[in-house]
Amino acid sequence: MVDNRGMPTTIASTTENLNKLIAFRQAVYTDLGPARDALFELADAVLLMPHAQSLAELSESLIFRRRWPSVYEALQDSRLCTGALLRHYVGHVQPTWHGRVVLMGDHTAWSRVYARTLRDRTVEHQPNTIPGARPITVGQGYSTLAWVPEVHGSWALPLLHERIPSTSTPIQRLAQQLEQAIPQLAGRSLVLCDAEYGNAVFVKQTTHVACDKIVRLRSNLCLRTAPPPYGGRGRPAVHGRKFKFRDARTWGTPTETLQVSDPELGQVTIRRWDNLHFQKAAPHPLTVIRIEGDAPHLRRDRRVIWLAWLDADAPPIGQWWRLYFRRFAGDHWYRFAKQSLLWTRPRLKTPEQAERWSALMPLLTWQLWLARPIVFDKPRPWQKCQTLDRMTPGRVRQSLPALFAQIGTPACAPKLRGKSPGWLTGRPRAKAPRFPIVRKC
Repeated sequence: MVDNRGMPTTIASTTENLNKLIAFRQAVYTDLGPARDALFELADAVLLMPHAQSLAELSESLIFRRRWPSVYEALQDSRLCTGALLRHYVGHVQPTWHGRVVLMGDHTAWSRVYARTLRDRTVEHQPNTIPGARPITVGQGYSTLAWVPEVHGSWALPLLHERIPSTSTPIQRLAQQLEQAIPQLAGRSLVLCDAEYGNAVFVKQTTHVACDKIVRLRSNLCLRTAPPPYGGRGRPAVHGRKFKFRDARTWGTPTETLQVSDPELGQVTIRRWDNLHFQKAAPHPLTVIRIEGDAPHLRRDRRVIWLAWLDADAPPIGQWWRLYFRRFAGDHWYRFAKQSLLWTRPRLKTPEQAERWSALMPLLTWQLWLARPIVFDKPRPWQKCQTLDRMTPGRVRQSLPALFAQIGTPACAPKLRGKSPGWLTGRPRAKAPRFPIVRKC
C-alpha cells in the first residue's frame, strides 16, 4: 500500500487513520440532534455529488435514502450545537508553527440580493470586478475562525463558521469566536487577520483572549509612539509623536532591519518598530513591520505591506514575516465552499435554515482532512497535475466514493410514514412577509 505521494505506508497507520475517521463521523452524528439521519446523509450527498446544482438534486444521490422533502425538513427541524461540533474539531488540532496552533479569522458574504422574504439581510462587502462599481452586496455575512494546519498548501479547517446578525459586527463576532475556541486549544495560539481587524476596536475587544495576533494594517493609518518620560509637571503624557505610514519622515530609526530574497516578492526589505499603539488603545503596544518587495508582477498596493504583532513580545522578524500569508488559506476555503460544496447555492427561507446549512461546511471539510491520508489520488484525465505532493480538498473529494462505500454511514435507514395529506382544503394562503434591508451604523 502506498500513500498520496507514492511512498510505502504501513497497514497499521492506515487502519489507525481509518478508525479515526469512523470515530469522528460517529461522534458528530451523535451530536447532530433532531433530524440527524437526514442531515448526515445530506452532508454525505454533498461530498459524493460534485456536480449537483440544488438541494433537490442532492436528494437524488444514492447515499440519501430519503425523498427530497426530507432535505428541507432536516434544515428546518435540526438544532445544531456549534459548541459540541467545536469540541470534536479541537480534538484533532495540532501545532503548526514553532509549537503554536495557527488560526485565521475572516468573514465573507452570502449574497441574497433578491430575497425580499429573508429576514435580517444586511449590506455586506463583496469584491466587485466591474471598475468603478461599489464593492457591496445585500445578503448575510458569515464569520469564520479556521485552523491552518500546514505551513504550505491550501487547507484551512474551520472551527467556527457563524452568521453575523444585523445587531453585531465582524469584529464582535470574531472576538466571540476567539473567546469560545482559544481556551480549548493547547498552548498559546497565533491568529492571522486581515486589515479590517487592524484597528483599536479589535485590539480592545480581544486583549483578554490568551493568544497572539498578526494583523494587517491599512497603509493610511497614523499610530503613536510610546510617551516620553514624565517630566514631573502636569498630567503624564499618554501618546508620543505621530507615526504616519505615508510619511517616512515620522518613522524614525527602526528597531530591526532585514533584507531577504523571496521567490514571489523579489528582493524584500523588512523594517520593524516596537512600542507603537493606536490612539484609542494606548495601553496595548504593537510591534509593526513594513514589508516592501520589488517583484515586477506585483501591483502597486501589494508591494508594501504593513503588519502588526499584537499582545506578547514579537520574535525576530526573520521567523514570522511570511507567516501572515498563510491567512489566504481561508480565501481558498471560501472559494471551495461556495463553488464545490454548494454553500451559497440554496435559496433558503429563514436565517436559521441558512445557519444550519452553513454549519455543515466545516463538518464536510474536516471529513476531507481526516480522509486525506487514507484515500488514493484519482485525478481526472483532463486535470493538468496528474500527481500532487499534497492532496487538495478537491482531489480528496474525488476519491471519497470508494472510501464511503467501505466504512458505511452511522445514519439509520428511513421509516415509511405514509403519504402526506398536503394542503388542507379551504385553508387560506398568505404571501410570505417582506423584510427591509438592515443598514448597520
